[in-house]
Amino acid sequence: MNSKAYLYLTVTMLFWGANSVAGKLAVGHVSPMALTVLRWSVALIVILALMMPQVRRDWAAIRRHWLLLFLYGAVGFTGFNALLYSALNYTSAINAVIEQAGIPMLIFVFNFAFFRVQASLAQVAGFTITLVGVLITASHGDFSALRSLEFNFGDALMLVAAVIYALYTVSLRWKPDIHWQSFIAAPAFGALLSALPLLAWEMARGDAILPDTTGWVVVLYAGIFPSLVSQILYVRGVELIGANRAGLFINAIPVFGTLLSVLMIGETLHTFHVIALALVLGGIAVAEWGRPKAPQ
Repeated sequence: MNSKAYLYLTVTMLFWGANSVAGKLAVGHVSPMALTVLRWSVALIVILALMMPQVRRDWAAIRRHWLLLFLYGAVGFTGFNALLYSALNYTSAINAVIEQAGIPMLIFVFNFAFFRVQASLAQVAGFTITLVGVLITASHGDFSALRSLEFNFGDALMLVAAVIYALYTVSLRWKPDIHWQSFIAAPAFGALLSALPLLAWEMARGDAILPDTTGWVVVLYAGIFPSLVSQILYVRGVELIGANRAGLFINAIPVFGTLLSVLMIGETLHTFHVIALALVLGGIAVAEWGRPKAPQ
């Protein structure tokens, strides 16, 4: 069970790391809310083509839990990504990386505050080790460089996004007992509905940008991999090992994002990248080794 969860969550973070790179590449090629609407439109086209038989079988359960499923889509799917894409118009990818690294700790805090789920000392130590790896990535191996980072409106948006995604992750304990295809399909529809007013607002301000060729590549990638594949695998990973343990994997996003930047944008791979990756993976291993044991 654990090995499956590790695989699911690692692939998820790989795709989400690429999503951060794609979001930065999208600036000037497609506006944030247009990207959000179009990515969920693409996702729903795939869902309609492949998942509708299962959705029809689960329709009674979907109707019974429609509000919760809608909120999963509106908050966890649209809310986080709309804030992420908007933030990248104002702040650097480095700042966004650092702020996303706070999500695992927020998951710990919310799980304790709402459900009295305690993190073990090893889990806290593992989180700290992974955070050091993230900071090494963000500072390019020079922690003094972090002092030069400036906090702006985009950073505020990313902090709100981090809170939203931590709450979404913790709330997955209330996920209705329906097939995974139906669970992704219903929130995806909610994500699209909740994104339409945001696009209307963007158009009213005159800020909407329809995608060019680069923009469409980003839309197609975001609609298939981060929107569908990653959400399915993340939900399954949380089911298998719990929110606290699954949340630690989020700190792999900036490391994967950096490595993908090397491959996709031609940035140079440095020794500190390798050290950071080792720390992130080592921190996850420490947290898993010392996780609270289930009662016999």
